[in-house]
Amino acid sequence: MPESTDIALAFMDRTVLGLALVDWVELVGITLGLTLALMLVRRLFFGRFTALAKRTSNRVDDVIAELLHGMRTWFLLVVAFYLAVEFVASDAPVIPWLLRVVFVGFLIQIGLWGNDLIRAATGWYVEARDGDEGQITAARAVAMVGRLVLWTIVFLALLDNFGVDVTALVAGLGIGGIAIALAVQNVLADLLAYVSIIADRPFVLGDFLVIGEHSGTVEHIGIKTTRIRSLSGEQIIFSNSDLLGSRVRNFKRMNERRALFSIGVTYDTKHAVLQSIPEILKSAVEMQENVRFDRAHLKGFGDFSIDFEIVYYMLVPDYATFMDTQEAINLAIHRSFTDQGIDFAFPTQTLHIERADS
Repeated sequence: MPESTDIALAFMDRTVLGLALVDWVELVGITLGLTLALMLVRRLFFGRFTALAKRTSNRVDDVIAELLHGMRTWFLLVVAFYLAVEFVASDAPVIPWLLRVVFVGFLIQIGLWGNDLIRAATGWYVEARDGDEGQITAARAVAMVGRLVLWTIVFLALLDNFGVDVTALVAGLGIGGIAIALAVQNVLADLLAYVSIIADRPFVLGDFLVIGEHSGTVEHIGIKTTRIRSLSGEQIIFSNSDLLGSRVRNFKRMNERRALFSIGVTYDTKHAVLQSIPEILKSAVEMQENVRFDRAHLKGFGDFSIDFEIVYYMLVPDYATFMDTQEAINLAIHRSFTDQGIDFAFPTQTLHIERADS
């Protein structure tokens, strides 16, 4: 029996990676115990604090609740391991490397916390500006840039923790970045155009655009392309740089829609009737809703008609409403002309035949 005890003690005194096996057992035991204790504390504290945060209107407790919610279980294990290493207080060569691993865990958790805070702040901002597509798009773009900067800093800190010369790396990346920029200048042009679209907001999601011979509703504004759903149903994809280089007509931001149309009456119409027609046209326009009458004039003498030109403004930009109004105006004009016996002109030709004397 004493012999087996001596064998066990000798086995436990063996060193693994510069640390006695008995110290490894102690380190693992303390780590697991502290992890379970921290998980219990998190479970009790998180539930109560989250319920308290829901009952208040300030954002501070919401931020704390978000951080508690984002605390991963493996991070509790890292914290417990760090405390266990401090408790064992060994000067074994492996301890500095273990502490570097702990530092990596801390950095990753900080990155995840930052990501959660950016997501929460973006959500609050979007919620406060419900319906403003421009502000929503800009907030999401800023959040994306914020995440990129955050994880870049975390990555550089990780490299520095393992002894990599970050200064030389950044300088090397700068030189390489110039070469890459020359190779992907079209992509960078689209990226900068995307930033310009987000910052200047010439259009946002849901706007109806006309670009050259194409038209449609904006469905997606991406880093490289903007996608538009045309009236005929297909999706039209523009690169951002090409889109900003074009003349874009944004119909959703139209305050008033100017409408111009013409009608013609026959040359048989009497002079007194011609004088009354502008007033008839004005009445047909003004009886409609959401309309501001501008003018109605005898424009000129055509090949087969006396032409009148009418201009009015729709006070709402919706195209369907405009077409409904134009239809009502046309019907009102037709009814008035029919009642007063005024004939609409249509293409005609008068043929004069002259007989020569024999």
